[in-house]
Amino acid sequence: MNVLSGSTLVMGRELRPMVRDPFTVIFSLIQPLILLALFGPLLTEVPGLGNGSVWDWFVPGVLAMITIFGTSMTGSNLLAELQQGSHERMLVTPLPRSALLVGRAFKEMVPLAAQAVLIVLVALPLGLSVNPFGAAVGIVLLGVFGVGLGALSYSLALAVRGQDWVFWSIQQTLMFPLLILSGTMLPLTAAPGWMQFLVNINPLGYLVDAERALFAGDFTSTTVTAGVVAAVATAVVGLAVGIRAMGSSRV
Repeated sequence: MNVLSGSTLVMGRELRPMVRDPFTVIFSLIQPLILLALFGPLLTEVPGLGNGSVWDWFVPGVLAMITIFGTSMTGSNLLAELQQGSHERMLVTPLPRSALLVGRAFKEMVPLAAQAVLIVLVALPLGLSVNPFGAAVGIVLLGVFGVGLGALSYSLALAVRGQDWVFWSIQQTLMFPLLILSGTMLPLTAAPGWMQFLVNINPLGYLVDAERALFAGDFTSTTVTAGVVAAVATAVVGLAVGIRAMGSSRV
């Protein structure tokens, strides 16, 4: 069995529980919806949000937030399989080991796209103005970034194996600085120099800026190019690290 067919099988296996119980995808939107309802209106008096609607600035950041929250936690599913012994049974199947990682990682694009579409539909009555083609490209870009981040999450699960607390400690420690330093919640134009340095090396920040430009229909902006590079680089690095980690998994 080759990597492509094996990855397709694994992706289908991973998506099956979501298809059987789509409520889990909807339930995971509770936190973003709360942010839209309670935090979004507070941004109306915040300077540095540009000339458009506050929702045009905030909603792309919320979509990036969904991406990092959802995909950075997916390794917990693999942790459960490691503890139950089902992962070891997958390792002795004819599936290529790289397919076990690639299929899992690409599965992340499907719930991300579904959640992003739902958030956009909810935000439209609030005042969000969006370029439909730009939004579609932006959602695909989120999926590419999510593939890389999901692969890194699986790599972390393989590295810590049965130590759940180590996985969650590292995940939480890294997730919130990435989120804060990406400008999803507040503009970072007035950030001090040391913080601005961290902002400049945060790939999620470039993704957020690209999402805002794409949703506004600004396809020629250099921020879009930077966001594409950041998303693709994250996917390449994540898949490379994940495939290597999966390849060295012990039966």
